[in-house]
Amino acid sequence: MQQWIEQAQQGDAEAFRELSGHVRGMAYVVAYDMLSDVQLAEDAVQEALLEAYMNLGSLQEPAAFPGWFKTIVVRQCHRLLRRKTETILPLEAAEQVPGASPGAAEIVEYREWTQVLHKSVAELSAKLRVPLQLFYFYGYSLQEISVYLSLPVATLKKRLYDGRRKLKGALPVADLAAAFHLLHEGGARMLHIVNGDTVGDKLKRGIVQGEVLVWREIYSAGPIFTDPAAEQNRLLRAEVLQATLGIPAAEYLAGCAEQERRISGFRQYDEVVLWFEHDLFDQSMLAYLLHWFNGQKLGNTKLSLLCIGDYPGIERFHGLGQLTEAQLSTLPGTWRKIGRKELQLGSLLWEAYADPNPRELADLLAAKREELAGGALAFAYDAFMAHLSRLPSVENGLGIVEQTTLQAVANGMDTPLKLFRQVTDQLHRLGMGDTEYWKVLRTLTAGTQPLLEIDGATELRDYREVPEFLHRSVTLTGWGEQVMAGAADRLQLQNIDEWYGGLHLEGHGAPWRWDRTAGRPVQTPLSERTE
Repeated sequence: MQQWIEQAQQGDAEAFRELSGHVRGMAYVVAYDMLSDVQLAEDAVQEALLEAYMNLGSLQEPAAFPGWFKTIVVRQCHRLLRRKTETILPLEAAEQVPGASPGAAEIVEYREWTQVLHKSVAELSAKLRVPLQLFYFYGYSLQEISVYLSLPVATLKKRLYDGRRKLKGALPVADLAAAFHLLHEGGARMLHIVNGDTVGDKLKRGIVQGEVLVWREIYSAGPIFTDPAAEQNRLLRAEVLQATLGIPAAEYLAGCAEQERRISGFRQYDEVVLWFEHDLFDQSMLAYLLHWFNGQKLGNTKLSLLCIGDYPGIERFHGLGQLTEAQLSTLPGTWRKIGRKELQLGSLLWEAYADPNPRELADLLAAKREELAGGALAFAYDAFMAHLSRLPSVENGLGIVEQTTLQAVANGMDTPLKLFRQVTDQLHRLGMGDTEYWKVLRTLTAGTQPLLEIDGATELRDYREVPEFLHRSVTLTGWGEQVMAGAADRLQLQNIDEWYGGLHLEGHGAPWRWDRTAGRPVQTPLSERTE
């Protein structure tokens, strides 16, 4: 938004049009709250935009625009209140005007549904009503509303939660969800793309309108390419996932073909909504989909994003799959529109993630950190930094997952089940499932110098082949203790064959490592690499 303001101050009319479109909804909510009249509120917003345009040169700090513009909106509302004498034709009467366009009956039916929600929202106190309207009805981010209303984000979250709770007390959950659907979707043809079957199955039970597509991929594992659909890339990825995670190659290839067939028909929908979470599993999937859509002509299809990292009442939020159907039903309509800016940023993330040089991703994250934090992709920075920390470390050759696992064993976590719960909870930003984590355990127990031993599971290949595997005893070996003490390097003891996004490390050598102190990937000197 600051760029639009600066360009508009230089006389760029197109920049001001973009700025006007961005703040119009926010201004309307404040104006309607003061005037209680649709037409007057629209007039106030139009007059405020004109005044802002005429006086934009007097604004010394672009960052102060939201508060400055709100002051103009309020002043215009007071002006209209003083001269409010004329009678406005009721909306119902307007519907009877001869020559009304076809479809008026459907519009009236739609209005009857949405009036239920609007009436309930209007009855809330102003401190709950305005934030709720800005967030749910107009799709502004918490950061944008925070600046506009001069309220801390934490306070806004509390008010949104209180507003939802009061609405649920006034309406049955199903009715509230339906009203949100009509308000935001208008009965439109919709496609919801979600991250897993658990969420997909719940959404299909009437929580959302339209179709649900479960995107079955695991981009946090295996080889990553800028174009994963290219035949040789797809075949290599299928081969690696079968060898490392036990996913049948034929099943994987068939699944990819089917989901790509479905997504290629996205133009038949009025809106596509992406449902994702805060962790690497989801953020890498989101980055790929944004990269894919960035290469498409969208036509009249609108793209929206719902991406959350917490939920009221859940202390440790792991993902949408935790939520009950009733909890999920509060989310439709809370998504925000995404445009070319978000698509391009997501595409950059995916391309950097697929690059065999991890410094490309690290540099991109550093350069875009502020932009990411304030936008729709607010979780990307932490998720992809967590990915980079999976690289073998400079200190002892252990990535963050292996380091956390060995430390947990040293602290008394003595079974695979306890380790899985402890490590995945501690490293929740990675979003690891059991299949990924058992692969980590397998590598730590492999070779002639294993770092861990699992009772009765020598040279572990498939945990499903080991009776009572989850409750077997896990212990550190002498080699594991040496590595933890910094007296030995994991890569000197064990061969690795790992993919980290687009980077493939194999053997005893590692051209790239993670520097925990600097928080960056560093290149290993040739003299220190061994094969």
